[in-house]
Order: sequence, then structure tokens, then C-alpha cells
Amino acid sequence: MEGTKALGLIRRCLRRGRVLWVHHAHMRVAQRGLRRAEILESVDTYEVLELRPPAPGSRYLPAALVRAEIRGEVIHVVFALDEEGDNVRVVTAYRPDPALWDRSFRRRKTR
Repeated sequence: MEGTKALGLIRRCLRRGRVLWVHHAHMRVAQRGLRRAEILESVDTYEVLELRPPAPGSRYLPAALVRAEIRGEVIHVVFALDEEGDNVRVVTAYRPDPALWDRSFRRRKTR
């Protein structure tokens, strides 16, 4: 799946309420002072930064690392993409570390 198609799937699923939250996401979002509603409401600011295919033979879904803005602050959200089931799953959300990302939080810094 390419970035534009992944973004379309994510936006469509969020707008139709076809989003699931994995247990890890429930814990981390609250710990990091983020609110689920804000993550979902920021859908128009989403940009796909990276696509991660599942490992060969894996039972896991492909994933997308997404950049979003909430109240002027950048966050990253990882979605598992279930194209066949027409849903997405929030795996985690966090504030990106400026030591690891460029100023726009769109590209990882090289080491």
C-alpha cells in the first residue's frame, strides 16, 4: 500500500467510526497527556511519514506512522491498517523526540 492510499483508508475509517484502540494505545495516550478525541479530530492534519509492511509470514497488519497536529503541537500516531476488514487500529501515539527528528518532525535525523 502506498502513502496516499493508506491516508485515504485512515481518514475514511476514522470518519466512519471504524477505528479500534489496542490496549497499548489506551495506556500510552493517557500517560502522555493526549486525548483520544483530539487524535481523532485532527484527521485533516494527518500526513503519512512511513509505511511499514508486515514481516513475511507475520500475522501482523501493515502499519503507517502518521504526523498530526493538535493545538499547534506535533504528535505521531501509529495505525495498523486492516484494508480487508475496512478498519484501522491505533497502536500508539506520542510526541516525537526533537533529538531524533528534524524540526518539522517529518524526517528522522541520520546518525
